[in-house]
Amino acid sequence: MPMVPLSWLADHVDVPEGTDAEALAAALVKVGLEEEEIHPARVIGPLVVGRVLTRVEETASNGKTVNYCRVDVGEYNDAPGTGKEPSELPSRGIICGAHNFDVDDLVVVSLPGAVLPGDFQIAARKTYGHVSDGMICSARELGLGEDHSGIIVLPQYFPDREIPAVGTDIVSWLGLGEEVLEINVTPDRGYCFSMRGIAREYSHSTGAAFRDPGLPGVVAAEPPRAQRRGLPRGLRRRRADPWPRGRRSLRRARRARHQPCRSDPALDG
Repeated sequence: MPMVPLSWLADHVDVPEGTDAEALAAALVKVGLEEEEIHPARVIGPLVVGRVLTRVEETASNGKTVNYCRVDVGEYNDAPGTGKEPSELPSRGIICGAHNFDVDDLVVVSLPGAVLPGDFQIAARKTYGHVSDGMICSARELGLGEDHSGIIVLPQYFPDREIPAVGTDIVSWLGLGEEVLEINVTPDRGYCFSMRGIAREYSHSTGAAFRDPGLPGVVAAEPPRAQRRGLPRGLRRRRADPWPRGRRSLRRARRARHQPCRSDPALDG
C-alpha cells in the first residue's frame, strides 16, 4: 500500500512544522484513508559527510584488495595521535572495499552507534589488519537503491544539490530519518496511490493549502496544450457519436425490462 513520507507530502501541501506520522494518520483517517502501519526511520545516526584524506590500497591475505582510508568527519574526528588507530591527521581510520572514489571525494560515513536498514549496527572492528572505525556507505547499504558496485560519492550521486559541510549529519538530508506512514487505499480511490492525491485529501481534512507543483503558475504559466499535428493514426480525432452514453444507458434499461434480452435494430445500429 502507499507509503507517505512527510517530506514528500510537503512538496504538494502545507504540512505544519512538528507534524509526525501519527498526526498525519489521524488527519487522513478523517477522510477515509486508514493507517496500515507506521514504519520507523530507516537509519539512526550518526551518519555524516566525510572527506577522504588518504587512500592506500592493500592486498589482504585472501588476495582481496582493500583501501585503508583516513576520513575527515568534522567534529567526530580523533585528534592527531589519538583514537583506535592513531594518525597525524585529525580523522577516522576506515577500511573500504570499493574502488570508485579517491582522495578529496565527499562520501557518506556511518560512525559507530549508527544503525542502517536491516538492523545493521555499526561498530569499530578489526578487519584486514586495521581497526575500521566506521563505514563508507553504498546506496544499497542505506536503502537508497540497489547499487552496491561502489560507495556514494556525494557530488556525483546528487549533482544538482549543494552538499553539506564535512561532519554534518545528513540522515534527514538523505530522507532517511523520518517515520513513514503506510495507508490502506480502497479500490475506488486509486488516485491516492499518488502523492498528489494524498496531499489533496490531507488538504480537505485539515484545511492546509494545497499547492501542487503541477498547478498553473507553479511550474509553468499554464499547462501544456495538446496539438493534433503529428499524432499517430490511431490517436487522431474521430467523428463524435452524438449520443453514445445515452445509447448504452437505454440498452441497459431495455435489457432490465425485457427478459430475456431481445435485439432491437433501432438500438444496435
